[in-house]
Amino acid sequence: MGARAGGTAVVVGAGVGGLATAVGLRRAGWEVTVLERRTTLERYGTAFGIHPTAQAALDRLGLGDALRARAVPYRGASIRRPDGRVLAALPLERIERKAGRPELLISRPYLMDALLAGLDGLGGVEIAYGQHLTDPAALGADLVVGADGINSTVRTAHFGGRSRPCEVGTVAWIGIAGFETGRYGETWGDGRFFGMTPIEPGRTNWYATVPAGTAAAGSATAAGSATAAGSATAAGSAKAAGPVTAAGPGGPAEQLRAAFAGWHDPIPRVLAETDPATWIRYEMRHLYPALPSFTAAGRVALVGDAAHAMTPNLGQGACTALLDAEALTRAVAEAGPARLPAALRAYDAERRRSAQRVAFGSRNLHRLMTARRPALRDALVGLLPSGGAEPAA
Repeated sequence: MGARAGGTAVVVGAGVGGLATAVGLRRAGWEVTVLERRTTLERYGTAFGIHPTAQAALDRLGLGDALRARAVPYRGASIRRPDGRVLAALPLERIERKAGRPELLISRPYLMDALLAGLDGLGGVEIAYGQHLTDPAALGADLVVGADGINSTVRTAHFGGRSRPCEVGTVAWIGIAGFETGRYGETWGDGRFFGMTPIEPGRTNWYATVPAGTAAAGSATAAGSATAAGSATAAGSAKAAGPVTAAGPGGPAEQLRAAFAGWHDPIPRVLAETDPATWIRYEMRHLYPALPSFTAAGRVALVGDAAHAMTPNLGQGACTALLDAEALTRAVAEAGPARLPAALRAYDAERRRSAQRVAFGSRNLHRLMTARRPALRDALVGLLPSGGAEPAA
């Protein structure tokens, strides 16, 4: 890298947003340290959808080729009723025509590997594991980036507790089936929905949601304790959970299979042939109310879930984190350390309203998808020629 052209930065959190931010800052010549509360990075996880706008951000960070090496295109998906009747097509082909590239799906571990490899290739970045930050104000770097998830310590220290994690009354289970279903998209029922996407050859990513408090929802106790690395507190994200034990007579796996037993093929088969020991459970949450700014004190910036944790219904969580990281590091690189407050204002102006619109749209889509009287909803969705709104950039 040669002589240091930038200042010093501490990135709190080694998730997607944190690692992407570290890559961008290091490419701009900054001296970067990443603080991560877990003792090692988690290797669990299923598919992330990467919208073309986020792919372009990864290209600008020098990571686009690594993404495409392991990602698969997402095409030909529909919204269905539990009986299998198609209500509408998802707007994937329209997005591809407009952007000139398809929506991509990539396994979370593969994306994390690509980010880590990109960081290693730049050199000079320390990832300090097992760091339980209690006083972000004491960090002496020129720039502090809060990428520490929905339970962000950095956010709380600088914005207080008014914006906080809020449950939406839905529990999700996600997993990977060891075969390709060939039928992708989402099935919307009465307060429940089930989704399937490609993830890599020979496997299918799936997710199932049920109302919180039902037997199929399970609980941290009933499902078995998550590992410390994957617990809601340690993970600190909108999808805060790790692998749990859902098996056992009368347990969550049996209840979840019963909840979707009458749904169209291959949903019952996916649940029947996926080992419950590999399932991941999380309670859907979002950050509410929206923050008045993503920056503070002329030296602090928030990215990803720390800034705008959202429900996963639009599949934009990872995308918005990547867009945040690229926009922040571009603004910082253009302004330089001497004009850091101006760079942070530029970042906030570019990203806050856009990200908050996506979060708002995702929350409203969640309400629509989990409607307990779906007849009117299904009729309205059936009138849409492209199956719903295109995700915002």
